[in-house]
Amino acid sequence: MATVTVQSLTYTYPKQDQPVLNHLSGTFPAGKFSLLTGVSGGGKSTLLKLIAGLLPNAGDTITFDGHPLSSVAPTQRAATVAMLFQEPSTQFTMDTVQNELRFALENQQVPAEQIAQRSDAALSFVGISDLKFRKLMQLSGGEQQKVALAIIVAMNSDVILLDEPFASIDPPTRLALLEKLVALCTDRGKTIVLADHDLSGYQQWVDHLAVLADGQLNLLSATETQQRFAAFTPQRLRLSHVQLPTEQLTTCLHGTQLGLAHGDRQLLTPQDLRFYAHRTTLITGPNGSGKSTLFKALVRLGHYQGHIAYRDTDIKKLRKRHYARQVGLMFQSATAQFLNVTVAEELALSQKYGNSTYFTSTRVQALLRDLNLDGRDDQVLYSLSSGQQKKLQLLCMLMMTPEVLLLDEPLKGLDYASIQTVMTILTTVQRELDLTLILISHQLSGLDGLVDLHLQLADQHLTYQGVSA
Repeated sequence: MATVTVQSLTYTYPKQDQPVLNHLSGTFPAGKFSLLTGVSGGGKSTLLKLIAGLLPNAGDTITFDGHPLSSVAPTQRAATVAMLFQEPSTQFTMDTVQNELRFALENQQVPAEQIAQRSDAALSFVGISDLKFRKLMQLSGGEQQKVALAIIVAMNSDVILLDEPFASIDPPTRLALLEKLVALCTDRGKTIVLADHDLSGYQQWVDHLAVLADGQLNLLSATETQQRFAAFTPQRLRLSHVQLPTEQLTTCLHGTQLGLAHGDRQLLTPQDLRFYAHRTTLITGPNGSGKSTLFKALVRLGHYQGHIAYRDTDIKKLRKRHYARQVGLMFQSATAQFLNVTVAEELALSQKYGNSTYFTSTRVQALLRDLNLDGRDDQVLYSLSSGQQKKLQLLCMLMMTPEVLLLDEPLKGLDYASIQTVMTILTTVQRELDLTLILISHQLSGLDGLVDLHLQLADQHLTYQGVSA
């Protein structure tokens, strides 16, 4: 067990005038589950990285049971504290799940004869033993997050820091993993600090809820905590306006005996499938079931069985550049989509190649203000928080104005207020430009007013769903 204490911590990033953390103080008790929330870009990831010793921290402002992390030998730090990043792929080094686990434990100097047993136990604990020999870069985003969590479990650190660990996790798996994190506290005495924007499912489990705002950490009272959780009750997550497709709808993308496979794993059994123009369709399903693989097939970035037609023409017969301007894909990882260095450069590229005159300079500046991204023209894209990167990525994709826009986890890393802003922008732009939106999202909060149709992927089959009881 270890109590983490932060005392008068101030941190300013290089080449920035304002501190992201300003004389911040707080305590994360030993053996307890602390939940940390706050606006996108408010400093949550920065605080976790400082606690993990991943950013320079002058002085003794962060201690573990009264001992500064700087006093712990580098070879022993992983036994004290470990962190799971927002984008787990950025912390992977090896090719397969098994090799990544072995690499992490070897760096902890775990005896060779113990590595296999600890690795297998961690995979079993998280429920992903079947992924042991899979290649990391061929896993879905949700599967990668589970692997990263298994590595943290195997490392057996006293303090576990998790940055948006459920951002790409389906709801049933999220609940199962949350219960396992609680078990790490209650059964193994781990101190857990978890940062998240989506507060659904935490109410009965966490010991403390703290909000990071304006560089300060505020521990909420019981009443304030209940008010925060109220926005994420199951009733708020229901899709109450979705309808089953009718013959009056116009088909924009049509799959004929469309099937998907990954190696020898069949993801989608061949079926006829239609996507409908000028509507918003939500696709849900378990992690690793093939949702992102479907998107890649629809934009000709992946293999598929059968045929896919856009406006009654086989997409393989369309010129790639022309088709890419008609059907666009917003990647799950924002950084994988950026092509430039600064915010202004990325916006200018989308402005140059966009299909519509709708996004004037004045309108773009207004949208940047709405998204709290104004005044960042010269900021390096990769110095933005994950939530800020996601909002900029979405704006850039909208500026490209494809007739059909595929959005893979567009709400990942966004706080509740940002989600509401993004939903307003998507609703307005879709209505005024008559766009077709198809999105994958495990985060359902705030989607009800946008989504018209709901496709569920289960048991290798996609089925349109009506309003659930």
